[in-house]
Amino acid sequence: MRRFDLLARIRRMDPYEDASEIYRLSSAYEFPWDFARALELALYRTYAVPSIGRLLDETAEFAERPQKRYDDTALLLDAVVEHGFDSEQGRTAIRRINRMHRSYDITNDDMRYVLCTFVVIPKRWIDAYGWRRMSRHETVASAVHFRTLGRHMGIRDIPGSYEEFEACLDAYEEAHFAWDEGARRVSDATLDLMASWYPRPLAPLLRTGTLALLDEPLLRTFGYAPPRPTTRAVVRRAVRLRGRVVRLLPPRRAPHHARQNRQVKGYPNGYRLADLGTRPTPGVRGCPVRHLGSSAAE
Repeated sequence: MRRFDLLARIRRMDPYEDASEIYRLSSAYEFPWDFARALELALYRTYAVPSIGRLLDETAEFAERPQKRYDDTALLLDAVVEHGFDSEQGRTAIRRINRMHRSYDITNDDMRYVLCTFVVIPKRWIDAYGWRRMSRHETVASAVHFRTLGRHMGIRDIPGSYEEFEACLDAYEEAHFAWDEGARRVSDATLDLMASWYPRPLAPLLRTGTLALLDEPLLRTFGYAPPRPTTRAVVRRAVRLRGRVVRLLPPRRAPHHARQNRQVKGYPNGYRLADLGTRPTPGVRGCPVRHLGSSAAE
């Protein structure tokens, strides 16, 4: 199989009827590393909306069990991608997501915004840093896949196209990004978690590198000093260089799913989807994003 053969296969598929299969091929074969990083960034930026970041802080889950929160989010979301909406695994994951969400006071607008990040941020990341840009088929399929997920989650007024998802995300961030002390704590805990995946002496460098990938509105909202322009340029060029190197490599012949990511560390002996996530007390205010996109509900 040659480097662009899978893209040719995707272009022969129907981006509406075959949306979830196209999304699986794109995320598990073409861009598994990029989708993992982009979805991490998608969830991270939602903390800058105070109603989301503050609720996440109130649960103390990010302070006390950040690795479990990360793992459960990745595993629940990707179970739907790997096995499909109609599979036993997909239905179990969605049930867990929905039951958790119903225990918290989360607005439809916030849930729709988190859904928008899953559609928009991966495309922006891949177009900037991937070994190729996302095709129109992949872009449409991603929007359709997450519209389906949103309907299964009971989210109302879901955007109908990628362009509508993007407009919704940009408008919501412009209207709602604001400083919040609790959200800043969740942000710091997330940066600490990411640094913990690598040798301890590298932690300051990794934190700086992560901040260099963030946009100005996000840095400003969290109160972080912007990295120096030279630092930002070096980091972003390094990530783009990775994409160019991947382009020269043989295409992936086996899928790579979230459960295979080395950042998922909390279940060395395996797990059951039905056991993932929290068992919150109904009525306690808590984390919308964590399992929707981190977010989930049982």
